[in-house]
This record gives sequence, structure tokens and C-alpha cells, in this order.
Amino acid sequence: MGWLPARLTSVWRRMAELGWPIAVQQTLTTLMRTVDIVVTGLFSPAAVAAIGLADLYAQVPLRVGLGLGAGAIALSSQDTGRGADFTRDRAITQALLIGALCGLPLVAVGLLFSHSLIALLGAERAVVQLGGTYLALVFAASPMRVVGLVGARSLQGAGDTRTPMFVNGGANALNIVLTLTLGLGLGPAPELSIVGVGVATAVSRLFEALAIVGAIASRRTSVSLSRPRSLTITRQLVAVSTPTFAEGMSTSLANFPFNALLLVFGTEATAAYHIGRRIYQQLTGPLYRSFSTVTSIVVGQRLGDGDPGEARYAAKAILGFSVVTLGCAGVILVAGAELLVSVFTDDRTTAGYAVQFTRVFGVSMLCFGIFFPLAGALRGAGDTRTPFYARLLGAFAFMVGVSYLLGVTLGFGLPGVYAGTILSYVCWAVVVTAGFVWGDWAGTAASMMAERAETEEASGP
Repeated sequence: MGWLPARLTSVWRRMAELGWPIAVQQTLTTLMRTVDIVVTGLFSPAAVAAIGLADLYAQVPLRVGLGLGAGAIALSSQDTGRGADFTRDRAITQALLIGALCGLPLVAVGLLFSHSLIALLGAERAVVQLGGTYLALVFAASPMRVVGLVGARSLQGAGDTRTPMFVNGGANALNIVLTLTLGLGLGPAPELSIVGVGVATAVSRLFEALAIVGAIASRRTSVSLSRPRSLTITRQLVAVSTPTFAEGMSTSLANFPFNALLLVFGTEATAAYHIGRRIYQQLTGPLYRSFSTVTSIVVGQRLGDGDPGEARYAAKAILGFSVVTLGCAGVILVAGAELLVSVFTDDRTTAGYAVQFTRVFGVSMLCFGIFFPLAGALRGAGDTRTPFYARLLGAFAFMVGVSYLLGVTLGFGLPGVYAGTILSYVCWAVVVTAGFVWGDWAGTAASMMAERAETEEASGP
């Protein structure tokens, strides 16, 4: 690539150095969920629908972890860039403690209300029974799920993307083995069906949380645990994390009426949506999540180093690579939809719908290529509100509103749902582009760092 500018190739080399462990980690994570869907698909379409509906609620601990992780990665990357190790370690420790506490109420919710929560979506009795049992097991692992996510983001913000890869890879490998063993009853293990899938998830989350905290506490990583001593750090963590949590929850909450809308068209259509969603997440999730996280790290560290111009250039360089890469992935999804769907189901009706949903996601990949790196850049600077506004508007105005209008009110059926889904992703891309081009995200980062610097001088190490 000697014909490319040295400045550009420098950014891409840094992107590759940081990004490949994240991509491997995300591949293993999505593979774990894919195995869950494939295994449950061997039971029945009702089992696939059950795990899909349960995962709507299981996204709550995910969103808590990703929200606090956004705060941790922003502060960790900025403080790493400016050499403030003590402040960084305090922020990481506070994020881990807050995350563990936030996960505890979800344990009680799962034990008491899991079946009722699935029934609220209007699912048939068999789906309620299967989904409720699975959800109770997943919610039991909520504190560990949140801690694992926060710990991984904290290390990534400091520039260590390999340790989270090894920890998460081990946890997901354990999950896959236990899912196959307990779900299908391989060897001497009992055949626990969907209960086995849930047990596998809970055990792997416990392993992940213990391993990531152990890595942070050890001398093998550049970060460490430190006694929390600053309310300023706490306030900034909450301020940065809350919009990201709300961003994720806006999509998750919109999925409830959206899935209720899909159920109008039958259990097969609902199962097909979750199959198509799993296919695109498996094939492209490692890419767009890697682009998002890497941009957060690079932008945060360069802002911490006092160079907003270089931070903006790096974000644009990663954006260009993301658009080309995910555009090509979208072509693969559209062209190979039938072959990909055949891996998940042999039910003809479900497969037909799933092919269409897979192609819808394939067409949307260009929007993913724009949204995720730019959203990552904004989050690395501490601006988590703009991505929140993008997903809130896209989820409710388009994914739910337009899909219902076209699919039910105007009678277009599932093609109306396809159109609403695509438009929601277009909305994501447009809003974050506007925020990146015209927003004062560099000023936001400078203000946060100045405030933490004052705290450092007052409290000392």
C-alpha cells in the first residue's frame, strides 16, 4: 500500500493492531449465540421463538454492561492518552462495582417474573414455558454478565484488546461445549434441552467475570484495581454511561412491540426474524463492533494526548474502511441468504421468511458501516447522547412506527416491515453523521479531562 498516504496507513495499522483481537472476541461471542439458536432449532420453531423472545429481556444486563462499558472505555482511553493512570484505575474500579450492583435486581426479576414477561408478548403457551425457564437462568447470571462487559471495555480503553479476547474466548468456548453437551445430552450428560442452553450461559458468564477481574487485579495487565475516592469520576461515569444504556434500551424496548407485530404474522415469521438477525450478527457483528470499539479507543487516546485534529482524521480513516468492508459483507448476505438460512432451519415457511429478513439486513450494511465507527468516535469523546438520539428515533419512529403503518394499517404485510427496518438503519447513519460533523465532541472530552485533572490535584494518588 505504498501509494497510500503514510498518515492513512498509520491509522489503518493501528486499527488492525487493536481491532483483530476485538473481531476474534466478537466472532466467538456471536458464534456462541449462533450455536444456541442452531441447537434450539433442533427442538422446534417454538424453541427458537422462545429463546429469541427471552433474549429481548436478556438484553437488559447486556445494555447495562455496554452502558457502563462506554463510560469505562471513554475515561480509560482519555486517561491513558494523558498518562493519568491513577485516575484511570479508579474509574475502572468504580465501573466494576456499579455494574455488579446494577445486576443484582435482575436476579430477583428473573426468579419471580420470567414466565409472565414472556407471556406479556402474546406468545403461545409452549413458547411461554420454554422462554420463561431460559430467561430465569440467564437473569441469574446478570451481575457476572455486567462485570465481564465492563472489565473488557476498561482494558480495551487502555489499549489492551488481547486480554479480553482470551478471557471472552475461553468463556464462549465453555458456553458452546456446555450448550452442546447439556442441550443435546451428549455422552453421559442428561438431555436438558433449553434448560441446558440456559445453564451453559450462566456458567460461562460466571467464568468470564471472575477471569476478567482477576486479570485486572494481576500484574499481567497495565491497569489495576484502585480504591474509589472521587465523586467526580462517579458522576462522569454515570453521565457518559446513561445515554449509552438508554440508547441500547431504546432498541431493546422497541423490539417488544416489534416482536409483537411479527407475532401477528405467525410464530414462523418471528422465528425467521431471529434467524436472519443471528446470521447478520454472526457474519458482520465482529466487523462493525470492532470498528466501533477501535474508533472509541483511538479517538479517546488522541483527544487525551491533546490532538483533536488527529482524532477527527483517524475517525474518518476508519469510517472509510468500515463502509467498504461492510458494503462487501452486505453483498454476501444478499447473494448467499438461502444457503445461510438452510443452516438454521428446514421448516419451509420459516426459511422463506428468514431469507427475506437476511437480505433486508444485507441491504442495511452500508448504514452499519457509517453508524458504528462514527458512534464509536463520539463515545470515545464522551458524547453518548447523539448515538442515543439516533437509535431512539430509528427504533420507534421507523422500526416500529413505519413497520406498523406499512405492514398492518396499509396492509402491505411483511414487506412493510422490511421497509421500516431498513429505514431505521438509515436514520441511525444520518443522525450520527450530523453529530460527528457539526457537534462539539472534542470540546466535551476536553471539559471532562480538565475536571478530572482538578480532582487529581486535590486528592493525589
